[in-house]
Amino acid sequence: MIKILFILQIVLAIVLTIVILLQKSSSIGLGAYSGSNESLFGAKGPQGFLARLTFILATAFVLNTILLGYMYNKEYNKSVIDKVLVEQKSDLPALPAPVPAPPSDVPAPPATPSK
Repeated sequence: MIKILFILQIVLAIVLTIVILLQKSSSIGLGAYSGSNESLFGAKGPQGFLARLTFILATAFVLNTILLGYMYNKEYNKSVIDKVLVEQKSDLPALPAPVPAPPSDVPAPPATPSK
């Protein structure tokens, strides 16, 4: 699901950039290439259509960003430290086996007298 939302985010960013660049600005910009056929978009020309399309695309972009952030946080809420496995180092010498204690029912050996 996150992959689909991420691809949609990229597509929305590209389309939104193109629609913004097609709009007429005070210095004309790329809006001059939008054509002069006003009957296609209505009596006001392409400016009303492009403004509405920009608003719709921007709203979809913001909602997709919020949804993508929520889904990413929901899926990856664990830390990297939680996934690390602790491995024993093999270059350290092994400890000798512990000496077993004598059974408690056997009497202790007699003590040697000290001189």
